[in-house]
Amino acid sequence: MTPGTIQPPHARQEPTPTTLHGQTLEDNYRWMREKSSPEVLAHLEDENAYTLSVMKATEDLQKKLYDEMLSHIKETDVSVPYLQRGWFYYVRTVEGSQYPIHCRRLATGPRFDESQPEEILLDVNLLAVGQSFMSVGGMSVSPDGFKLAYSTDNTGFRQYTLHIRDLKTGLDLPDTAERVGSIVWATDSTLFYTTEDDVTKRQDHLFRHYLGDTATKDVVVYEEKDERFNIGLGKTRDGKYLLMEAGSHTTSECRFLAADSPDGEFQMIAPRIDDQEYSVDHRDGLFYIRTNDTGKNFRVVTAAVEKPGRVDWKEFVSLDAEAPLEDFEVFASFYVTSRRKLGLPTLAVTNFASGETLQRSKEIEFPEPVYSAGAHANREFDTQAFRYSYTSLVSPASVYEYDVRLGTSELLKQQEVPGGFDFARYASERVWVEALDGVKIPVSVVYRRDSFTRNSTNPVYVYGYGSYGYPLPIGFSSSRLSLLDRGVVIAYAHIRGGGEMGDSWHDAGKMMVKRNTFSDFIAVIEQLVAKGYGARDRVAIEGGSAGGLLMGAVVNERPELFRVVLSHVPFVDVMNTMLDASLPLTVAEYEEWGNPNEAEAFEYMRSYSPYDNLKVGEYPAMLVKTSLNDSQVMYWEPAKYVARLRTLKTNDTPLLLHINMDAGHGGASGRYDYLKEIAFDYAFLLIQLGVES
Repeated sequence: MTPGTIQPPHARQEPTPTTLHGQTLEDNYRWMREKSSPEVLAHLEDENAYTLSVMKATEDLQKKLYDEMLSHIKETDVSVPYLQRGWFYYVRTVEGSQYPIHCRRLATGPRFDESQPEEILLDVNLLAVGQSFMSVGGMSVSPDGFKLAYSTDNTGFRQYTLHIRDLKTGLDLPDTAERVGSIVWATDSTLFYTTEDDVTKRQDHLFRHYLGDTATKDVVVYEEKDERFNIGLGKTRDGKYLLMEAGSHTTSECRFLAADSPDGEFQMIAPRIDDQEYSVDHRDGLFYIRTNDTGKNFRVVTAAVEKPGRVDWKEFVSLDAEAPLEDFEVFASFYVTSRRKLGLPTLAVTNFASGETLQRSKEIEFPEPVYSAGAHANREFDTQAFRYSYTSLVSPASVYEYDVRLGTSELLKQQEVPGGFDFARYASERVWVEALDGVKIPVSVVYRRDSFTRNSTNPVYVYGYGSYGYPLPIGFSSSRLSLLDRGVVIAYAHIRGGGEMGDSWHDAGKMMVKRNTFSDFIAVIEQLVAKGYGARDRVAIEGGSAGGLLMGAVVNERPELFRVVLSHVPFVDVMNTMLDASLPLTVAEYEEWGNPNEAEAFEYMRSYSPYDNLKVGEYPAMLVKTSLNDSQVMYWEPAKYVARLRTLKTNDTPLLLHINMDAGHGGASGRYDYLKEIAFDYAFLLIQLGVES
């Protein structure tokens, strides 16, 4: 411990056992769940004071890192404008301002005209005045272009309030509603929105709102009673239909309503069938439906609006057993398929005039071995241009426009990285490692060329997630340069439980095979070291939320393998959380983790739950971070985890808990505040790795 620091807090113990299936879960810190308790708040403040005391010696390094990261950001900047119903919309930032400003200019033609006067739709900096946190959820401009529906959260709990702004006057109307999720306008400016329940934060009600009415007059259009399902509302790209989807982690169904008949009833497309998912768009009287009804990798079918049920589905794009169909975009004269090939995204464009097959598709080429790419702000239906984003571990985010007629791409903008960034100094690779059962796991690696030698001497930092079928994004980060420029090799482990190889990759790392996720991550570390990418005694790892569960599980299993661990909003108290159906997300997530009320699932989940598997022994240096207003992983999970670990840990490596008392799951909302959080993390990581500052 650094001289002059205060002693770490030691929380009192109050045994609160839970017995189920003949087994007892010991929990001495359940009292920490009382968020309003002065004792709980005092304990959290004590944890913060201890952490800041330990980290005081790194304040100069934190400032240095912050200044470096800030130097690589173009503080005053503007996004690429996109066209929607006669206006060009864009977002800009101003040096010194924490939040973005949403703007538009009138469209006088197909190209953005800067001579048109700017109209500010929403300056988030003004919304944030007097607030310690500010986040904008949904934003939607009415079809006539003169009303803006938007939602805000000023606590970080992801509980959003609906507002409607008159864009002619710039003033908000009295119309409002609470706990709002999706926001969609009908053609006549009737507004539809979804709301969450009071306890579990499940979006379960759909309302119809007429401008000028109070929320008490809003009509309930639909209520979803199955606790596994959330509802969401969208609109077809051609603007003709509203789409309401009810979805669990494994199953979905969709209803539709003509956008010009807002007083009508939503009609079913196809009733839910367990383990079948589908999503919908529309063109020329046909619904285009991406579905996994015949296999995990999805196909596309069509159905007439008048007869949309499964019995009338006709195959349009067939299932490919080797390349999961991740997305399908429909336009007036072409469509775009997005597939995963060897874990990397592809985009193929097909003109409808070329026939109803993929034989004349044009696949967009990407130049690097590791990258991310996807559709970007394509709001117009009748167009000959398709916009897509591209980024890699060494290439800043870019927006391209693909000309469907010519088959060529034009770069519209690449994010400028000031502060002396040189693309040529860095290299990225795709590495494959072998899991315990022989499955090949992709790993994305980036390093600075002049400081890297494959001789097992570099410090190595590995990030992992591996849950919910979520593909770990591979993109450029200007803040990451502060690690790369100090010789740290950075790797991203695409372990099972994620979505890099489609739904089958997710299925191979959830429920009763969840431990694959953890063994995959350990295999990645061991083989990266064996291949010379990093030093065995200089391994840092990081994960957040479900990735924090990953951190806890692998540290319990192989604590000697890691030198330093960064764990953000970690889901570490698996058993107590999943046994409490009153908490947000719990029931819906039985399909991801299992239901511990069932004996077999209970036994399996308990075998890896980080909080329940802590034991006496040595542990790596750990920085655990959470937020008081987190609605996804409650603050008490990491607080309890750290408290218990302090009673079992036998060595003197740092164990720090930091609680953001004014934020939620994503941390600070302001961009400068967020940079300071990253600088704090990096300072801890670099000091523990013994990297010169």
